[in-house]
Amino acid sequence: QVRLVESGGGMVEAGGSLSLSCAASGGRIWRVERMGWFRQAPGKQRELVGRFTHSGDPNYSDSVKGRFTISRDNAKNTVTLQMNNLKPEDTGTYYCTAYIIEDTAFYPARDHWGQGTQVTVSS
Repeated sequence: QVRLVESGGGMVEAGGSLSLSCAASGGRIWRVERMGWFRQAPGKQRELVGRFTHSGDPNYSDSVKGRFTISRDNAKNTVTLQMNNLKPEDTGTYYCTAYIIEDTAFYPARDHWGQGTQVTVSS
């Protein structure tokens, strides 16, 4: 089965930096599109952080523009989120996502999600 495995995260003081990575593997992956990141704070809905569009352009939420950067390695099916100048309001569980097309008609192409990794920013 396809899996998205995240790494990174942790605790940092406001103004600090963290990096998250995510790798897609397993199943019969033929194509990976729209890799990116969402986050969810306690008591709030999951929201977009940054994600590549179908055309490969990065799309960020206004709250992280200029501070966060997503990058990807197409050959390795990985995506990285570099977070700089972190703020307490960036605290939450960060989820990797990707739209994955498998080389089989048995599993339809769909969005997949990682298990989530915690980011905590102290003031």
